[in-house]
Amino acid sequence: MADARLLDRASRLRTGRTPFVLATVVRAERPTSARPGDQALVLADGTMEGFVGGSCAESTARVESLRVLASGEAGLLRITPGGGASAPPAPGVRVVDNPCLSGGALEIFLEPVLPPALVLVRGDSPVARAVVRVGEALDHDVRVVDDPAAPPPADTAAVVVASHGHDEEEVLAAALEAGVPYVALVASRARAAGVLGAVAARGVTGVERVHAPAGLDIGARTPNEIALSIYAQLVAERSARPAAPAAPAAPAAPLPGVQESHVPEPTGQERGFPEPGGAVVPPPREAPVIDPVCGMEVVAAAPTPSAGGHWFCGSGCRDAYLADPGGYPR
Repeated sequence: MADARLLDRASRLRTGRTPFVLATVVRAERPTSARPGDQALVLADGTMEGFVGGSCAESTARVESLRVLASGEAGLLRITPGGGASAPPAPGVRVVDNPCLSGGALEIFLEPVLPPALVLVRGDSPVARAVVRVGEALDHDVRVVDDPAAPPPADTAAVVVASHGHDEEEVLAAALEAGVPYVALVASRARAAGVLGAVAARGVTGVERVHAPAGLDIGARTPNEIALSIYAQLVAERSARPAAPAAPAAPAAPLPGVQESHVPEPTGQERGFPEPGGAVVPPPREAPVIDPVCGMEVVAAAPTPSAGGHWFCGSGCRDAYLADPGGYPR
């Protein structure tokens, strides 16, 4: 059964526009510590809140959740005790052999929860109100700009100015300086040229990026049609734009060897938790690394156990390494 506190936390993350993955156990083959319905949240920094299994299963779920978060596509994770990854998986299913498991198997549905596109609108004209209505119908996060000089939030997808002569230069300048991907001005070509000239005169670069007149040329006449043309242009631009990684991307296939995966020994205690014997915690890595004991991919960041410049799927592998560091490849 879903944990009410976890669902409340997920709601707060959505409200705060924080991306995360909702991991839900849908099948558990004994012996496993997880049960169907168990859930966890995985954030972009690899931290996990909730429960989907023991330390080894948790480690795999964290790695695969970061893959899902980077791709934006939901999928089913099947964790087996060994041999399951030899057969080709079905579409949408990723099979990971986990030699640390106690003999059972798990299937976990990984669902990325990404914030909707943030669209800022300046103005109270019929077109501005139509842009708000149409955007909300598209499930965008549409907000009306109150302070024309305020910088847009860092994840703003679009700024649309439809104020017909009021504060246009200020809003456009703030959007361009913030690097907002899509900026549009609702105006005729002649008036737009004057407004953009004034923006450029302020020393603001990139005025050629402003779409003016706003929207695709679909013969729009009414405010709703103009709003539709603006969102059509926004979608077309976004689809054509090279995708930037939303989170550190993990490789699609296992890393080729342990040698390349090791984290260099740091010079002192860095973020994480103290290790047995006072061993230092290596700095987090952007991509998954290999546990030198069991060969699993793990997230190179706390709370993943670490020792001697390596990261481990669980305390068992870490303790095995500490007991015989020379017995594992460097």
